[in-house]
Amino acid sequence: MLTRIRVLIGIVILGLVASGISALPLQVESGFLSEWLQRSGSFPDLAAFMTQIHDGLRTTYAAYPFLAYGTDWLAFGHFVIAIFFIGPLIDPRRNLWVIDAGIIACVLVIPTALICGGLRQLPFWWRLVDCAFGALGVIPLWLARRWALQLPR
Repeated sequence: MLTRIRVLIGIVILGLVASGISALPLQVESGFLSEWLQRSGSFPDLAAFMTQIHDGLRTTYAAYPFLAYGTDWLAFGHFVIAIFFIGPLIDPRRNLWVIDAGIIACVLVIPTALICGGLRQLPFWWRLVDCAFGALGVIPLWLARRWALQLPR
């Protein structure tokens, strides 16, 4: 049981670290993805959106490079949250509060993506992709919590 919980918490930690790392080179990533989608001819709406994102990042970073510092802090936030999950990785029963906080955060992704994404004029389908991260993230945390409650105190 403890091993299964640790695997689930490990998945959450790896997801947070990967998300954090991916927030750092946004301009390079968006350029690569935009080119790849344009060449593939698949998903024309996504290709157009990624091209718009890349153009926006390139233009903004050229004129205001300090704005990229916001995504540096976004990455930092992901790394810090991942560090908190080391507690449940070691002792899930004593650190249920971290798992609970993670579940709450996953649930809050959904209204945040829908509301803020709308305010920032993101396509609805993109907001649904963001919502999926919260919906998928809650699954390993919910299972880990359920199993952790079965462990002795």
